[in-house]
Amino acid sequence: MNRRLTPWQLKSGIAAWLGWMFDGLDMHLYTLVAAPFVALLLGGLATTDPAVGRYASIIQGAFLLGWALGGGVFGFIGDRLGRSRTLSLTVLTYAAFTGLSFFAQTWWELMIFRFLAALGIGGEWAVGASLLAETWPKTWRPWIAAALQSGVNIGILAAVAANFFLASAPPRCLFLVGVLPALLVFWIRRAVPETAEWHAAKAGAKNHAPGLGELFRGETRRITLWVMIVCGISLTAHWAFMFWHQQHLRNLPDVLAMTPEQRNKLASTAMYLVIGSSILGNFFSGCLARHLGYRATIAWTFLAYFAVMFGAYHTPRDHAALLCWFPLIGFCQGAFALFTMYLPPLFPTLLRTTGAGFCYNIGRIAAAFGTVFFGLFSKVGDHRAVLFYAGFLFLPAAVAAFMMPKVKD
Repeated sequence: MNRRLTPWQLKSGIAAWLGWMFDGLDMHLYTLVAAPFVALLLGGLATTDPAVGRYASIIQGAFLLGWALGGGVFGFIGDRLGRSRTLSLTVLTYAAFTGLSFFAQTWWELMIFRFLAALGIGGEWAVGASLLAETWPKTWRPWIAAALQSGVNIGILAAVAANFFLASAPPRCLFLVGVLPALLVFWIRRAVPETAEWHAAKAGAKNHAPGLGELFRGETRRITLWVMIVCGISLTAHWAFMFWHQQHLRNLPDVLAMTPEQRNKLASTAMYLVIGSSILGNFFSGCLARHLGYRATIAWTFLAYFAVMFGAYHTPRDHAALLCWFPLIGFCQGAFALFTMYLPPLFPTLLRTTGAGFCYNIGRIAAAFGTVFFGLFSKVGDHRAVLFYAGFLFLPAAVAAFMMPKVKD
């Protein structure tokens, strides 16, 4: 492995990593305060009121839908405008609209702000992944995938820390933390150039860049279809856990007896356990991928994800018991780190951010509807059944993962 990296490669790596870190920060601010904030916007209802869970899931569904559309829109822009310029636009978008969530006075205003913030968050994934796929050596890819996903995890931990220190403040105050990523834009535009591979492909295309329809033609069609299936199923299950485990934890009988500040701190502790162990899972998956290949590692990790979700939620548990299962669930989330470097190179250069962004974000659309669907069938104050049945989706996801291309491993 060539361990020497050029200043250009280092700058692109830092820019993508920071973009992903702030992605994680802005992405999870809402999940940490969804129940109390939505209850407040609905006129001060109890967090166990069924209307709170219903509208909270609709807002989360709108966020995931915006995330998906943002991946497609900014992916298209990234293939035409360039990686660095588009990266700046995505960061500015999610920072601005996350901050504006502070001013929401109704649930639908919050939904609109979360949807618009998600456009930038979804776009940043495909652009950042393509930027590194085109600048860093191929032998580094499994480790870069782990490092990038860990950037998201660290951003989530930063959101959890902010929630911990603002536990006694009104829930809306947490969204002001999401303005910080806007400062990153100035450095990206000054220090990170466009990639040589993108410039060469752009010049070779002579203003005849391929459109979205090319994803469904020739050899690319099979890749597109299988990646869409894997992303759609797995992300639905994953986001069902990421959203509903917090709401389930907050509404357990032993937790409802706590003060609001204690419940906030418990929610933060749970997220720390999930995300902290996810960082370890990222690097374990990267190591495993060097021996088994990307698709086999993804498939086997999905099977493990199913097993631990089954173990955690097949029977009622109190909060202390669930805290023991969360690190195992988080460790299995390392499978998603591999998507970062595995998906973009499957597509031609001028379809790279379009293809990776479109396919991955189809999964987010499925996750958006899945989150709302599970919310409609969830019992008042007890979301264990939602989490239990969502875990079964990892079984078909694992089977489909084996159908993805192996040639790029």
